[in-house]
Amino acid sequence: MGNSIEDDDDDSFTKPLGRRSVIYYGMGHMLNDITAACWFTYLLLFLTDIGLSPRDAAMVMLSGQVADGFTTILAGELIDRFGHFKIWHAAGSVLVAVSFSSVFGGCVPCKIFGSTSSTLETVGYSLFAAIFNVGWAATQVSHMSMVNCITLNSTSRVVLTSCRNAFTMIANLSLYAVALIVFAVTKVNTYADVENQYRWIAYSSIFVGCCFVGIFLFGTKEPRSRVGAQGNLHVRIAWAYWFKRVLYYEVAIVYVLTRLIVNVSQAYLAFYVINDLRMAQSAKALVPAIIYTCSFIVSVILQEIAWTGQRLKAYYTAGGIIWMFSGAAIIFLPRSMSAFMYIISIFIGVANALMMVTGISMQNVLIGENLGGCAFVCGSLSFLDKISCGLALYVLQSFQNCSPELQRTNAINVDISVTRFGLGLLPSFCALIGVAVTYSMKLHTPFSKPIMEPLLE
Repeated sequence: MGNSIEDDDDDSFTKPLGRRSVIYYGMGHMLNDITAACWFTYLLLFLTDIGLSPRDAAMVMLSGQVADGFTTILAGELIDRFGHFKIWHAAGSVLVAVSFSSVFGGCVPCKIFGSTSSTLETVGYSLFAAIFNVGWAATQVSHMSMVNCITLNSTSRVVLTSCRNAFTMIANLSLYAVALIVFAVTKVNTYADVENQYRWIAYSSIFVGCCFVGIFLFGTKEPRSRVGAQGNLHVRIAWAYWFKRVLYYEVAIVYVLTRLIVNVSQAYLAFYVINDLRMAQSAKALVPAIIYTCSFIVSVILQEIAWTGQRLKAYYTAGGIIWMFSGAAIIFLPRSMSAFMYIISIFIGVANALMMVTGISMQNVLIGENLGGCAFVCGSLSFLDKISCGLALYVLQSFQNCSPELQRTNAINVDISVTRFGLGLLPSFCALIGVAVTYSMKLHTPFSKPIMEPLLE
């Protein structure tokens, strides 16, 4: 009797997931995604609009990225040791919800001490940015680790990743819909008006995200410990095991470069359409919305594909090539042809979806059945992602402080600015390196049937 139950349990662990289970899982990162969209799209713009220098604004973001990076390592280690994915997820979500409004709601220490000095503002915003990112990291690592612990079916893992990416697009679209309304109906005359705009955006983001997190927590079950190949229950794998694998470094490079492409381009998108192309204020919500609409459509389509290692590499390469051409267009797009940015946005959205879904899925292939180290892998790669992104933005903003315009060609009305480099050149270069590394990978893990049967119900 006992063997029969165990065999049924192992069989369910290897069976493809049902669509309801996939959808419940995809909702779990909505709060993180909608706040991250606001963080990368509007934080630098918000801080500079209320009077901080570009370098101080970048310092606030860097403090959050550093806190995020180190928390991913700590959370990954603790989750590998003790499990309890949903507890980590819920605790992190609470911390995100409580602290996020303080990032965009004004400088709390400034109000307490009755001072408006730039130093105190920078410290105050940096403090709450760090707290927000601590909660964000705990939620992210626990959610990503669950992919590898609720199923060993390789196609189901890709489908889970694709569904999560689709809900990421929904989260971003929700944010930009709210932002479009706020920017359209409110007028800005003072710093207080700016803070009020973003306070409404932040509160709306938290409400929407918390609703989806609640559905996730009630709709999914805590993954059970599984029997490994050697008969051991969820044995923790030493860090050294991963450091000896070439595939770990290859996947790390691809994942970090992919996150740099998405996050850095998102951070400079609003600056680009407003300052470089001089488009209407609504464009800083409309252009990102087009990008994420296209990403959502592609993510949904990718859920229906029967994946193999070669297809992962091929689709990632296609996304990288599209980004290279898009980046070149961004660099040289003249202000007089700013309407073409809407077309470029379509290609960026497609490229982002192709690269994110396949890049994260390569991470799942790396983990395979080694569940005792899944949180470490997710945490360590996320650490590299957060630190590299924070440093990249800080360096770019430092140049923004002293050289907002490197070259001006009046004949075609193009300003080769730091913003153009951040949105066009850096992502294109990262895409080129990512494609080169992907080509050298050896992804031999077999991928099985599409989603059919429920697992978590």
